[in-house]
Amino acid sequence: MGQEHVVVENLRFTYPDGQQALRGVSFRVAPGEKVGLVGHNGAGKSTLLLQLIGILRGQGSVRIAGLDLDDRTVRRIRSQVGLVFQDPNDQLFSPTVFDDVAFGPLHMGLPVDEIVSRAEAALACVGMSDYADRMPHHLSLGEKKRVAIATVLSMDPIILALDEPSAGLDPQGRRDLIALLRRLPQTILVASHDLDLVRQVCDRAIVMAVGRIVADLLPDELPEHEALLYPQDASREVSALAQGAAPSLGATRQPGHVRGSISYSTRAKVGGGTDVGETA
Repeated sequence: MGQEHVVVENLRFTYPDGQQALRGVSFRVAPGEKVGLVGHNGAGKSTLLLQLIGILRGQGSVRIAGLDLDDRTVRRIRSQVGLVFQDPNDQLFSPTVFDDVAFGPLHMGLPVDEIVSRAEAALACVGMSDYADRMPHHLSLGEKKRVAIATVLSMDPIILALDEPSAGLDPQGRRDLIALLRRLPQTILVASHDLDLVRQVCDRAIVMAVGRIVADLLPDELPEHEALLYPQDASREVSALAQGAAPSLGATRQPGHVRGSISYSTRAKVGGGTDVGETA
């Protein structure tokens, strides 16, 4: 399937207040995979997404499409990874929907005709072409979220990273979002508490707890490990692993599985390390 799109190795990050948010996180994502990041509040999901484009920097390594993330490569990597924030208002600030979607290509220094072409294509992809001249703050939350996705699609990324994309959506908006994510060709990482969305969209589900990856599963296996979504239960599981207990969370999936392709190969692996505690 070609070079892995995301390789994270032993990534650690501590916020200035001393809270350890990531504690030796390692995983890989192959081209075209759709991967769900699930876990309790404070597990480290959002922090991990911000590390992928260098908004936050920790210890360890992040490699995107063969490029090691550093000061020399961060700008190029940010053009390859489209990050969609939980609140679309953080990404929509222009007078019209079209202006917001064209903002990225414009600041990439592209010719005007390509800027227009990219913006129109991105709006068409998310079903918002008829809203190009609308003011973003007049849109519904679901419409804003689709436009926010279009703002990153217009930059032609190979990877989409989405933080809680279904939060606050009504049933129809959620169905529309799931349909959109299923048909997008990009490699996708989606941090979400919406386990049903993860089951419908993703090929893999990475479970995080107190800053570690504690399981890498098929989405349909998530109900068996639902306790890990609760901080107290997750902390006990990670503490047991840190003390040398045998893994009880199954196998870590190797990258390479895409819906409709061959099965995963598996290998037993659960994150190591000994420091366990509350995270930011």
